[in-house]
Amino acid sequence: MRDLLRKKPINRVLNDSSETATHSAHGLKKSLNVVDLTSLGIAAVLGAGIFSTIGAAAFHGGPAVSLLFVFTAIACGFSALCYAQFASTIPASGSAYTYAYASLGELVAWFIGWTLIMEYAIGNIAVAISWSDYFTALLYQYNIPFPAYFSMDFVTAKKGFELVQPLLASGLTFDQLAEQHVSQINILGYEAYRTAPKVMGFSLVGDLPAVAINIFATYIVYIGIKESKRVANAMVLLKILVVLLVIGVGAFYIQPKNLTPFAPNGLGGVLKGISGVFFAYIGFDAISTTAEECKDPKRDLPRAMFYALGICTLLYVLMSVVLTGVANYKFLNVGDPLAYVFGPEGANVPWVSAVVSGSAVIALFSVLLVFQLGQPRIWMVMGRDGLLPKKFAELHPKYKTPWFSTIITGVLVGLPCLFMNLTEVTDLTSIGTLFAFFIVCIGILFIDSSQAKFKVFYINGRWFFPFVYALVFYYICASRPDLLAGEAPLGDSIIFSAYFVLMTGILVLAVIKQWSLIPLLGATTCSYLMTELGVVNWIRFGIWLAIGAVLYFSYGYRKSLLANN
Repeated sequence: MRDLLRKKPINRVLNDSSETATHSAHGLKKSLNVVDLTSLGIAAVLGAGIFSTIGAAAFHGGPAVSLLFVFTAIACGFSALCYAQFASTIPASGSAYTYAYASLGELVAWFIGWTLIMEYAIGNIAVAISWSDYFTALLYQYNIPFPAYFSMDFVTAKKGFELVQPLLASGLTFDQLAEQHVSQINILGYEAYRTAPKVMGFSLVGDLPAVAINIFATYIVYIGIKESKRVANAMVLLKILVVLLVIGVGAFYIQPKNLTPFAPNGLGGVLKGISGVFFAYIGFDAISTTAEECKDPKRDLPRAMFYALGICTLLYVLMSVVLTGVANYKFLNVGDPLAYVFGPEGANVPWVSAVVSGSAVIALFSVLLVFQLGQPRIWMVMGRDGLLPKKFAELHPKYKTPWFSTIITGVLVGLPCLFMNLTEVTDLTSIGTLFAFFIVCIGILFIDSSQAKFKVFYINGRWFFPFVYALVFYYICASRPDLLAGEAPLGDSIIFSAYFVLMTGILVLAVIKQWSLIPLLGATTCSYLMTELGVVNWIRFGIWLAIGAVLYFSYGYRKSLLANN
């Protein structure tokens, strides 16, 4: 058991990083300042969430989705404080994986690294799919036809066909389908599956634009960090200008009737959109993966995290108000909601819709770029520690990038784009993101940060956390009376029982050890949001962790450099 919890000393983490290899042929290039880091954070956060998944979140939560962004930002704020202290203490690549290795031990670090693989790779699949939706919408506006069956994943197309065909067979028309609240994505899926070429009875459906843009992003990341940051900086500026344009123009087309009822599905409906919203906030983790390429990581990483969080949260709240004010929330569950609300079904301002579609094609590419930048650097550090084969840690002799890890990332993102849909991937990414944030909040309680330039201000959790604990469980009991009555689904009962046990254990330790309140608040909010992601996602997440456990005990446990030394 002690071997599984062996920690990597901070001085060894720094010695293994390129912090001491600046003049070595094996070191990463130090090219990033606080502006670059903030830009990378905005590029990652202000992307698929605002151009795509905000539509699904609004569909479930109604106009109240704006409050969800505020709540999520608060939860992220607690986590961001912990990330900032870690980044100031351990300015090395690897993000939450590295932080967990130094604070909670090797086994936890492995599971976080394994989770981040899912978080980044699957998250990038969602971004690539969303990019494809906007790209094909842009072509359509210029009367350039693109086959529907080559711009949609197989799962969505088949689901749409199975839903719509029986309705049409019963005599309903396409106009009547809309009245029956059949979403536009299901109608498009029906058309894609129906018109797709058949080979031995199998419909050839696949999202080719998503695969193509993933290949291009992989190439940019492969050739260097300077090239990546220049592209990201230019795209972020354009992205912010477009978002401000949409907010400014859309404000004149808000219809008060669309904003009522404010929360049509109650608080449960609002929280149902948490996967699409929290998926967007992966940017903090993405910033920290570039620590070894920062000029002054101890100072600039914390600043960049807070700058990115503040800017993006403000824009998200304003955008959600405009989106649900211009169009009825019931029709926003589409892949390109911003273009949709300015199209014929919404404000009917074609030039704005065209600008949104064109800019989204560029803006979403910046998200893809940053995610594709983060994943290989986590694999690089895991390879450097011996938990993955050394090949993952190799740097390109010319470009100074983890070339092998970058190529593998491109393959793992590109192939699933052909058959996975947006909802499945955002849900999985969100649970991985929340898990990583939870571990970082807990890990900060076990690390020596005496040399850090930035520290989370200390509030004694012994006196305040019991009130937080009581408040959380009062809310759960009030909002889910079926749990107390024993009428809740078995899966929900298991999830909330586990949450109760976890929080009770943290409460006891917080009182005994006088833990700091801020990390405890981060751990509480992140773990609670995980309970809102549903049983199916927990099962998938559990399967992913089980696969990771098999790989660790069959390879990483034996090959770990920390163990062998």
